[in-house]
Amino acid sequence: MNDTVILDRKADFPGLLTPQGAAWHYLDTAATAQKPQAVIDAMSRALGRDYATVHRGVYARSAEMTLAYEAARRRTAQFIGAASENEIVFVRGATEGINLVASSWGGASLKPGDRIMLSVLEHHSNIVPWQMVAERTGAAIDVCPLTEDGRIDLDWLEANLTPQHKLVALAHVSNVLGSILGAKRAAKAAHGVGAKLLLDGCQAAPRMRLAMAELDCDFYVFSAHKLYGPTGIGVLWAREELLDAMPPYQGGGAMIDRVTFEKTTYAPPPQRFEAGTPMIAEAIALHAAIDYVDALDPERLFEHESGLAAQLREELRQLNSIRLFGPEKSAGIVSFAMEGVHPHDLGTILDEENVAIRAGHHCAQPLMDHLGVPATARASFGLYSDESDIAALLRGIERTKRIFG
Repeated sequence: MNDTVILDRKADFPGLLTPQGAAWHYLDTAATAQKPQAVIDAMSRALGRDYATVHRGVYARSAEMTLAYEAARRRTAQFIGAASENEIVFVRGATEGINLVASSWGGASLKPGDRIMLSVLEHHSNIVPWQMVAERTGAAIDVCPLTEDGRIDLDWLEANLTPQHKLVALAHVSNVLGSILGAKRAAKAAHGVGAKLLLDGCQAAPRMRLAMAELDCDFYVFSAHKLYGPTGIGVLWAREELLDAMPPYQGGGAMIDRVTFEKTTYAPPPQRFEAGTPMIAEAIALHAAIDYVDALDPERLFEHESGLAAQLREELRQLNSIRLFGPEKSAGIVSFAMEGVHPHDLGTILDEENVAIRAGHHCAQPLMDHLGVPATARASFGLYSDESDIAALLRGIERTKRIFG
């Protein structure tokens, strides 16, 4: 037995039961987290008895909903240690947040001869937007390799960044390997050559205590649905002076100061980047999700999930048919391959055992090429996970071994 922190929160999550009432062993939290009843209730109230539009209505319920929506922004700023709520832009998800930075900041700042630094383990959402803006601006992309155990090689990064690099965009935590970036070191290296640093925090925000000043990055993105909140909303944090200098990403209502056919002037950030009717109920449900997670202490969540990941790695290491990927200490994510069994086949058999894992390339095809496999099986833990989920996964693997003989 290891020193795994036990949280015992399954009862808060109605999605962790099958329709027949049996336990469902959900090990796909890195893709999307199950929702606690508190978040479901907040979403229901916001779509029901409390619902009205925001920012425009003069009637009481609209004013109340506007206060609730902006309270969600303030709560998000507090949760991640932002200097101001004006640094919080609500977007549809981390993917849109990265696209916003690539299009707005990148489109205005990059030119031929400039370079962008990514890494081998990035999610497609932190690769493709930069490829698109590079094609438009004439910038070029470089790729930082990994260490032998699957971490971004910061020694290489420090040695190879140049003044031509204007942006470094890296995953704070790998969605495949669970490896954790030394973010402060990456920021020092980027800023040392005058580059900006964007961190993809999708896997870090649900698992780690965040403080923007300590990370010292320039842009940070994450999605609510991985933080036990709803789909359809995410967060872009950026330094206020950067947002002030960035042009609008989309045009429409809510992001304007004054519109005439001769000229339009724009609202200050964050409204400048939130065109149209926003994600009202989703923002309120995100507020509830942050309250839920914060009450449990993100540092405890990290110890809980990393402890379960270490326990699973130890169990899988005893099986000759299993190849493990990534570092020994990971943020609640374990990727592996089973000899002679495609991950999709393993996932199908595990589903019959009420065990849900992710099987595929995890939107990280360059990383799969680096690992020399077409796909991996991935078990990812949440705050509701416990040792019974590991036991069910291991039973399913043993059954798969018998089937494939």
